[in-house]
Amino acid sequence: MKKSPEKKESSSPKPAGRKTEPDFTDKVFAIARKIPKGRVTSYGAIAERAGIRLTARMVGWAMHQAGKAHPPVPAHRVVNSKGLLTGKDHFATPTLMQELLEQEGVEIRNNQVVGFADKFWNPPLPKKNTALPKKIR
Repeated sequence: MKKSPEKKESSSPKPAGRKTEPDFTDKVFAIARKIPKGRVTSYGAIAERAGIRLTARMVGWAMHQAGKAHPPVPAHRVVNSKGLLTGKDHFATPTLMQELLEQEGVEIRNNQVVGFADKFWNPPLPKKNTALPKKIR
């Protein structure tokens, strides 16, 4: 009869099930929550600030989960690099993304942000810790 392998003790000091760093979706949502009302940003800009420049499509997939996120994520403020409302079909109605942007003063024409360059919000780079390291005793 086979024995089940004995459970190895974890050498990790981290408690099981606790994250020490935010995952990609957490980073995407944190950046998206900072987009000011009446402004928009792109999937690529969020991907770049999340630290993974080549993953604009992954930002789109993360935004699919935004409707279930708490606190809420303003997914309607994330458009493609040309200002097109490419995510509009993932809202409750095909016009909801446009309606939410227009309520914030963003003009939309033919599913595209009018004056995209002026409305574009570039997520700021994270602030670097400039404090000197503590001396080790």
